[in-house]
Amino acid sequence: MATSAEYGLGEFAFPRGWFMIAGSEEATTKPIPLRFFGQDMVLYRGETGTPHLVEAYCPHMGAHLAKNTTSYIVRDGEQVQGDSIRCPFHGWRFGPDGKCDDIPYSEKFIPKAACLKTFHIVERAGIIWMWHCPEGLEPQWELPNFGGHWNEPGWVNWKIDFMGDLNCHGIEIVDNMADFGHFVPIHGAKDFTYFANEFKGHIVHQYYSAGHRTLTTNPEDQLVLDTWYEGPGFLQSEMGGAYPSFIMIANTPIDDGKVRCWHALMVKVHDGSRETTDADRAAAFEYQEMSRLAFAQDVEIWDNKRDCFNPLAIPQDGPYGKVRIWYKQFYNPRDRAGDFQKRVNGLTVTMDKRPAGKTSAAG
Repeated sequence: MATSAEYGLGEFAFPRGWFMIAGSEEATTKPIPLRFFGQDMVLYRGETGTPHLVEAYCPHMGAHLAKNTTSYIVRDGEQVQGDSIRCPFHGWRFGPDGKCDDIPYSEKFIPKAACLKTFHIVERAGIIWMWHCPEGLEPQWELPNFGGHWNEPGWVNWKIDFMGDLNCHGIEIVDNMADFGHFVPIHGAKDFTYFANEFKGHIVHQYYSAGHRTLTTNPEDQLVLDTWYEGPGFLQSEMGGAYPSFIMIANTPIDDGKVRCWHALMVKVHDGSRETTDADRAAAFEYQEMSRLAFAQDVEIWDNKRDCFNPLAIPQDGPYGKVRIWYKQFYNPRDRAGDFQKRVNGLTVTMDKRPAGKTSAAG
């Protein structure tokens, strides 16, 4: 399990950006323990329906807020009240701002230091997202709306596929953005016509056009993808194939050199002019399963490879080096991000067999 320092990424062990921490269904009035960015946390949903993420340990005597089943506070269903959470040990209650707002046996005195650290989270598209910044700064860019496809007529919302906790650094995952060579043996691509990367500030795109063993209907069809990262934490992709679809793949650091991965896919099953049927949903989830199995091929590699600090790359591999320079901006102070962006911004074409005059997503 190699660390960020061993990869030479920068000043920080953990990156800046938006990261998935849980599916929406996991956030309930029963607090759950989580660990990300080397910190123990607790996720719960207040009685108002709003999710909250706080540090795991009570400042009073260090009890874990979620790892308890025997306290009467837990057994009596009194741990979450409104948007506040009670410690199962002594019943100290903390509001959504992290400040203690009640000590059952101390009506007149609450220490000013009785506070929990809180974390910036947003619930969107059936997922709980967290903004992480090692400098403690507010979000630098907005969380995207995932193509506007969540609850869009004609589209079937994704379900969340948990892909495991990997003893692998996130850079090994993001390397795939430049990895032209793996698409044929790992993902079943064939008859490539185009592969390129475009670096635009905190965003990196992968433009791809190729046939596919399972995801296209006719032998001559091309699977056309615009795939991108907005920051280091999750991939999005607009895909044209047997069904138009939208992919999300997330990787979030648990500890330095260990990540948790998820996969999800929204599928367009009709034009939105009619009701979506059970048959439509079944077809969408079957298509999602094919996508999950394709991603599982990557996961198996990442879970079993050794750490790769310096790829032995050839020109036909794709721009691994540029991806790694782009990635470094998130491990260094925000005011240095432009230094890394200037070194890579622009379009890099690895392969282009398109007929003259024909363009792809790259323009």
